[in-house]
Amino acid sequence: RRSSDLGPRRVGKTVMMFHTIDQLIAEKTNPQRIFFVPIDNPIYVHLSLQEILDLCKEALKISNLEDCYIFFDEIQYLKDWERHLKVLVDSYPNTKFIVSGSAAAALKWHSTESGAGRFTDFMLPPLTFQEFIHLKNKNHLLKNGFIEYGEKQLPYCIPHNIDELNKEFLQYLNFGGYPEVVLSEKIQKDMGRYVKNDIVDKVLLRDLPSLYGIKDVQELNRFFTYIAYNTGNEFSYETMSRESGIQKETLKKYLEYLDAAFLIKVLNKVDVNAKRFKRITSFKVYLTNPSLRTALFSPVKETDSEMGNMVETAVLSQWMHRENLDLTYARWKDGRFEGEVDLVLVDDKKFKPVWGVEFKWSNSFFEMPQDLSSLIQFCKSNQLNSALVTTIDKIEAKKVSDLNFTFVPACVYAYNIGENTLRMKSTN
Repeated sequence: RRSSDLGPRRVGKTVMMFHTIDQLIAEKTNPQRIFFVPIDNPIYVHLSLQEILDLCKEALKISNLEDCYIFFDEIQYLKDWERHLKVLVDSYPNTKFIVSGSAAAALKWHSTESGAGRFTDFMLPPLTFQEFIHLKNKNHLLKNGFIEYGEKQLPYCIPHNIDELNKEFLQYLNFGGYPEVVLSEKIQKDMGRYVKNDIVDKVLLRDLPSLYGIKDVQELNRFFTYIAYNTGNEFSYETMSRESGIQKETLKKYLEYLDAAFLIKVLNKVDVNAKRFKRITSFKVYLTNPSLRTALFSPVKETDSEMGNMVETAVLSQWMHRENLDLTYARWKDGRFEGEVDLVLVDDKKFKPVWGVEFKWSNSFFEMPQDLSSLIQFCKSNQLNSALVTTIDKIEAKKVSDLNFTFVPACVYAYNIGENTLRMKSTN
């Protein structure tokens, strides 16, 4: 009866509302019972939601809102919108309310009791690699097949030509994420102007300062640029403060705000036994969309040193379409040996790892799997008999120290995360 569509700028929230309205009209809903209100329009400044609805009723000369569909787009621009919305939801039990807003709005929504249990939330992250391929009509690059994982044969989409798929994956790293960018070569030639001006700057210089009262917007902008350049790296508050020149307490707030605006994702670490650390001293920070880095700096080429971190960022962004996953990374010291596993899913009920993945933009570990000493130690410490390692273009299962390691190209792994997510959500 009430739903909210939340996510970053320019991912298609408004377009989804238009599609929903089209569908309602196709299903013979009376168009005069459907209202679409863009709250970011200056004419609605200083009006409450109730006053806006009164204007709608007056314009259409209707006395009530029974069986109406009310769409409020970009609702975060209305001051105290969560309080206004709660009143409307309680006052009009037979009216359907659909709102869209930034993920920053989601944080505010759930920080109050007003939203709890009242709305069904839908998060709309940037495009997955699977959606990118679909939008470009390149589904023919893959076929249904299987991979060997552990002792099982798992259904998996396999490329006909890995070089062709890698070419598209590089395009995705640089220009994927936003539907408009994918479909426009003109925008791709000037990513800085489109993405930076229309997405990054509006969030950093307008949305977040107005929502959280940030005084030094240039400092926030500088901090985000610093994070974007180092996406996928491990940070500590001390090194981050030293390198950026920003106080630790301010840093913590900025990280929270950027996470709420769906520009970054922070991953906390576990030890070799997948146990959490009592005190958070270090963590990894990723852009939610690798093409944000391209917009701020320049496109990457497959031979660039940044490719490893960009691939890691891209693969992690595929998992953001799954809700309530406890994703972490593992890092530990064992004497002089320092171990790390790039991505670990922890079962939040059993507090044990479900799987581990090692991201590599290289085939060298496929040739020398015994060099994966961190992954081997982590698997043996947690009774995991299998793990996945990404490559550039090699796909095969290998036995290493009595463990089953599945080697899959990073682009294939990224595609299948999106494909499986879509299948799961369609089934649900």
